[in-house]
Amino acid sequence: SSLKSIVIFQLKKIFKNFHGAEFAFSGCRKQTTPAEPVYPISTNGEMFPWAQLRLPQSIQPLSYELTLNPDLDKMTFTGTTVITMTVRHDTKRIVLHSANLNITKATFKLGDGKATDVTVLEYKPRQQIAVKFSEELKAGQQCVLTLNYSANLSHTYDGFYNSSYSDKDGNKRVLAATQFEPLSARKAFPCFDEPSFKATFQIKISRKPDYMTLSNMPKAKTTSLPSGLQLDEFEKTSVKMSTYLVAFVVANFTPISKNVSETLVSVYSVPEKKEHTEYALDTACKLLEFYNSFFEIVYPLKKLDLVAIPDFLAGAMENWGLITFRETSLLVGKQSSLLEKQVVASVIAHELAHQWFGNLVTMSWWNDLWLNEGFATYMQYMSLQTGNLFLDVRFRALEKDALNSSHAVSTEVNTPEQVEEMFDSVSYEKGASILLMLNASLPGDQQFRKGIIQYLNQFSGLNTDTDNLWNSLTQVELYLLFCSQVDVSTQHQNVSEMMSSWTSQKGFPLVTVDRKGDQVTLTQEHFLQVKHTVVSLGYCITWYMVSECVYSYVVVVGVFFIFLSETLKVPQSIKWLKLNHGNTGFYIVHYGDDGWAALIDALINNVNVLTPEDRASLIHNMFALSRLGRVSFRQVLSLLNYMTNETETPPVTEALLQLNNIYRLLDKRQETDFVSRMKVRILSYFGSLMRNQTWDEEISVSKQELRSALLETACNLNVDSCIRQAKALFKKYVESNGTAHIPGDLQRVVFTVAAQSEESWSTLLEKYSKVSYDAEKRKMLQGLASTQDTRILKEGLQGNIIQTQELPLVINTVSSSFSGYLFAWDFIQENWNQLIEKFPVGSFSIQKIIKSTTSQFSTQAHLNQVQGFFSSLKERGSQMRSVQEALETIRLNQRWMDRNLPSFNEWL
Repeated sequence: SSLKSIVIFQLKKIFKNFHGAEFAFSGCRKQTTPAEPVYPISTNGEMFPWAQLRLPQSIQPLSYELTLNPDLDKMTFTGTTVITMTVRHDTKRIVLHSANLNITKATFKLGDGKATDVTVLEYKPRQQIAVKFSEELKAGQQCVLTLNYSANLSHTYDGFYNSSYSDKDGNKRVLAATQFEPLSARKAFPCFDEPSFKATFQIKISRKPDYMTLSNMPKAKTTSLPSGLQLDEFEKTSVKMSTYLVAFVVANFTPISKNVSETLVSVYSVPEKKEHTEYALDTACKLLEFYNSFFEIVYPLKKLDLVAIPDFLAGAMENWGLITFRETSLLVGKQSSLLEKQVVASVIAHELAHQWFGNLVTMSWWNDLWLNEGFATYMQYMSLQTGNLFLDVRFRALEKDALNSSHAVSTEVNTPEQVEEMFDSVSYEKGASILLMLNASLPGDQQFRKGIIQYLNQFSGLNTDTDNLWNSLTQVELYLLFCSQVDVSTQHQNVSEMMSSWTSQKGFPLVTVDRKGDQVTLTQEHFLQVKHTVVSLGYCITWYMVSECVYSYVVVVGVFFIFLSETLKVPQSIKWLKLNHGNTGFYIVHYGDDGWAALIDALINNVNVLTPEDRASLIHNMFALSRLGRVSFRQVLSLLNYMTNETETPPVTEALLQLNNIYRLLDKRQETDFVSRMKVRILSYFGSLMRNQTWDEEISVSKQELRSALLETACNLNVDSCIRQAKALFKKYVESNGTAHIPGDLQRVVFTVAAQSEESWSTLLEKYSKVSYDAEKRKMLQGLASTQDTRILKEGLQGNIIQTQELPLVINTVSSSFSGYLFAWDFIQENWNQLIEKFPVGSFSIQKIIKSTTSQFSTQAHLNQVQGFFSSLKERGSQMRSVQEALETIRLNQRWMDRNLPSFNEWL
């Protein structure tokens, strides 16, 4: 009977989906024959046999044999790529990727036949090469394509690129490393450079005797060559991999190692920083054991290397068996704060999670990048239990997703720039947020875990899409219901039905609470700052809390689902309702004037009537509704009146962030009267808490987060006591020649205050050039960039004293100050061509640069400037989603100011 009910339920679902489908008609259309594709012309003048961005599916690579010969003196390399392939469909062409490679010879062998020379055609705009045949290759045949080539090592941060650093004696050391995700393996070797073309790899790399090499697999042997070089040969990969996960490094690094669960875990760094690698090794070993157990699938490779690259743009990259990191994301000094260690642990947790989500099971195409990044982000917070950090990133993801310029978690991707743009907070943080929401909504504490184990086992070594994930979770759900003898036909939704709308459309719900007597009506609509589109809403998952009588206790009432509206009964003795308990749901709640008033009254009477996370979520929701125009800024201030009794990190840091955003907007409009009133208001909320902060070592991570936020705000507002303490700490630090330690969570505020004086700025720059610990160095850089001295921007572009990898951080820091934000905007306009040479159009770095230089504009004049500049770029960036986001943000800032400034005098 249970099996019968499952069948009935599935049939109902199919009928419901069919019956509820919406069709769009634009009149009758005459059937037409599809137009023949227009083939482009290759570099030699012949017709190129392919006309699409995506490669044809007729050929499947099985294995690659790569031999690479880098010359770190000339900054060039040569290579040989041998690709064994199988023919899936009859075809007269082989099309694959190659970028900036000079192919010197190509041969082709079919089956057991003889290898013959072939001509390689190239179409550079799509980074594709092709070989044409006069006779068809037949399905089922195997063939081998061998390509010899030469190229320059890349001078940017992708492909096979060169890097350098200074050793302890001041000597320049050169190295070469790789960064292939998303589209740059083709810059190191010709390949089928799409995630779905998985294959095995065997890699050989030549080097000088005083260098070492690393790749995905352990080294099999080393051979001395007649030239005096040595050839390192690595084992053939024991797993099939996507090309973007291949990696190799040629350097002079030093490892520390430990065996864990039959895997050799090693952390590599430049020799001078070996003492900073122990924390990373210990953390990686613990996390590897945790993931092996949690996923019930043992990490499949013999070794796992974590490598700190001195010049590396991304935070880290999950190459299978050879994870590469920026030094600040992996290395931890002996005096590092717990907050700094938490950052490193989070990055390691994220990259190790990728060894399952992304490497073992990989999305079929970049439209479903969230299957990699959303899961890795979710696991990094879940594995380390870093609740405060996860709460904050969920808030920030909601803000981005409220914009019309946002995109669906799973969305169409048709250009290289669109591929780059997928690496944003929607794929990462929103993806993680909806997984958290799903986990919290499923019955029992193991259903979600069992579902993802089923997903990993079912698609191990394969490629997937979003539907595969939801179907795996649904299968587990139905199985558990079957085992528990539940009548499945009575269930109103399954995972696939419930979650598909969360990934197929942008945005999130706004749930409005309307209470009349004992009737509470919850209605759902699309939360959108500027309404240009109409979307079909799916289920909203809602948790709620109620208070009995005079707040004698709080009851968490289970989970229920609403479509467009839902009505429930609540006794009139209940004083208030708080939805979205723990903020585990990805939506915003509006309680109406009476509902907000009841919650505010409850908090003023007893701040602990809600958890810190729920208090933070009320603050975030209230500011979001103010930006939407659903509540007045007076109501925002009314809620914040309880803050004088607040001491917990999540609500304080969220309130400070929101108020500082408004303060900076007013400051950059030169609304001096309102700026001074905002300062008074902020200090009235937090002045007492600011004064209570110590400047000594703090052992609690949460308290370090709280202290740094409070003191940075205090010093930014020129609170005398804060400025004095920061200057005194810096003076002590300088006079001790760096031996007097500044607590890690206070370094940024101390260095920022110190840098405001010209003499201390020069001292800080000198210290910056000598300090070896990277986290401290980065905070010095933020201090240097917080002033009117624009030399820092030019230095970051040139990459001499300041590495170019830090330029997005420098621009962001310069933009945040009143004295620097116009300099930063002028800088990116004047240097745009150089910026997109160093950072790809659409990349996360370019997204960050655009956001940081434009997000604090709020006038029509600045809107016109930004619109005019980006419109003039055409193919150099005018169509980027981040440009649309910038324009939308400026309009929203302008709207908020127009709506609220007239009443500011009265409110403040």
